[in-house]
Amino acid sequence: MTKRLENKVSIVTGGASGIGEATVKTFLEEGSKVCVIDNNKEKLETFDSYSKDVITCLFDVTDENGWKENVTRILSKWNKIDVLVNNAGISLRSSFEEMNRKEWDNVFAVNSTAVMLGTQSVIEIMKKNKSGSIINISSIFGLVGSHRSSTAYHASKGATRIFSKTIAAQYGKYNIRSNSIHPGFTDTPMTKDLHSIEERYNERLSMTPMGRLGTPQDIAYGVLYLASEESSWVTGSELVIDGGETCW
Repeated sequence: MTKRLENKVSIVTGGASGIGEATVKTFLEEGSKVCVIDNNKEKLETFDSYSKDVITCLFDVTDENGWKENVTRILSKWNKIDVLVNNAGISLRSSFEEMNRKEWDNVFAVNSTAVMLGTQSVIEIMKKNKSGSIINISSIFGLVGSHRSSTAYHASKGATRIFSKTIAAQYGKYNIRSNSIHPGFTDTPMTKDLHSIEERYNERLSMTPMGRLGTPQDIAYGVLYLASEESSWVTGSELVIDGGETCW
C-alpha cells in the first residue's frame, strides 16, 4: 500500500520536540524525507542517526540567512521541497500591562515573522514545481480571545492565521496550498510548567468537552492530512483540533 507522503520532501520547524517531533516521526513513517529544524542542539542530535531520510538543521527560525543556507542544503540533497510545516513557537506569561516592547517583538519574531521567512524561502521552489503545501501551526487563540493567555501570543497566532489565507489566495494558481492548524490545550514541553499547576490543568480540562487534553500526536495527524494529497482541494482553511474547546 502506498504511503501517504511517498517521495515528498518536507521541512518541520521546531521539529525536535512536542508537536514538531510527533509530526517528523509521522511524516517519516508515511514516506517523506524530512528536514528537522530546531535551535535545541541536544534534542536535535537525537535525529542524527534516526534515518537516512532526515537532515537536521540547527538554527533560529528568525534568522533569514539561516533559512537561505539550509534551503540550499536541502535542495542539494533532495532537489525539491514539497511541504513546509511552520511549527516553531513560543509563549509569554506576562500580562498585557506587565509586558514590554522587547517581549512583544520576540513573540512576533518567532510566531509570525519566522512563518513569513520560512514561506518566502520555499515559495519560488514550489512555484517552479507547481505544487506545495504550507502548514502553519497557529492556535485556538488565533481565533478567539482569552482572559488568561498572553496578548502577544494571541495577536501573533492571529497574524499567522490571516497570513495563511493570504498566501492561499495569492499562490493557489500555482497549485500551492496554505492552511493553518489551531490546536487547543495540548500537553507539550511548552505547556509542561503550566499544566503542572493542578488548578490550571483542571481548569483547562473542564473547558474541554472530550474530557482530556490533546497530545502532540493528535495534532500531527492533522498536519499529515494537510501535507498529503487527500487535502488537494483544501487551502486557506483553519483546521481546529481542540477536543471541542471552541464549541462553548
